Amino acid sequence: MALSGEQWVIAYNDHEATIVAVGGGVRSYTYRGRPVVMTYGDDELAPGWSGHMLAPWPNRIRDGKYTYDGIEYQLPVNEIETNTSLHGFVAWAEWSAVEVTDTSVTLECRLPARLGYPWTLQLRTRWSVGPGGLRAAHTVSNPGTKTAPFGFGTHSYMLPGSLERIDEATLHVPAAKKLKLDKQRIPVGSGGGDFDEPTVLKDLVVDDAYGDLKRGSDGKAEVRLADPVSGQAVTVWMDESFGWVHIYTSDGLDGDRKRASVAIEPTTCPPNAFATGEDLIELSPSEAWFGVWGIRPE
Repeated sequence: MALSGEQWVIAYNDHEATIVAVGGGVRSYTYRGRPVVMTYGDDELAPGWSGHMLAPWPNRIRDGKYTYDGIEYQLPVNEIETNTSLHGFVAWAEWSAVEVTDTSVTLECRLPARLGYPWTLQLRTRWSVGPGGLRAAHTVSNPGTKTAPFGFGTHSYMLPGSLERIDEATLHVPAAKKLKLDKQRIPVGSGGGDFDEPTVLKDLVVDDAYGDLKRGSDGKAEVRLADPVSGQAVTVWMDESFGWVHIYTSDGLDGDRKRASVAIEPTTCPPNAFATGEDLIELSPSEAWFGVWGIRPE
């Protein structure tokens, strides 16, 4: 079996996406034959968490330590350079398909309780393609008997049209707040957003969280990466369930992937939310969380 597990190809007119079992995410997505997200091989480990689902927390927890309901917990530290716990557990779990059509696939994953996170979660994602692009609808429920702390995010890398590197691309993040991060990439304060107008990415190294997202009348926030040379662009939109977005300019990726894409990561909470409680979701027994986001190529 390929390292990324079972594959499902869904298509609608000029849209085609490949969804994979490992990580429950998108391995490739093309529009009119043009790659929209960073693609990796089916027998390759997803570089930089590419396309993966992030739960029960996105981003980093300082030293892997947090206290919930008066009890201290220690999570595995999996990013050695920052001594943090990064991106939860389900990103490398195997998801299974429960419904497959020509234009959609619905995946499920059960996260069992474990040391450091003694709660069970049931996760479901429906990937679909249509006239508006690629859409992901997520449901996370708590089948246990105790309230569970929880956060969710996604980690797809957007390609800047025909450009081989992102330096000439423009990025627009409609956010009023940017978190100030320390050496562990943990928030220590906040300031104004710096991509509230389309900004050329040349020489900018970004690995930052943005909040207070500006939304349209439909409640959606939209982050846009554009190629001024070809006129091509891609928009990542997210509903009100996602109050934050993390932007990463792929400077840590290897070879030709370095600075070739921008990770636009809708998240429900900022980094270190398990420790601070900021926008932390608390799922009561039998309660469910629901969120939707998508990718719209132009």
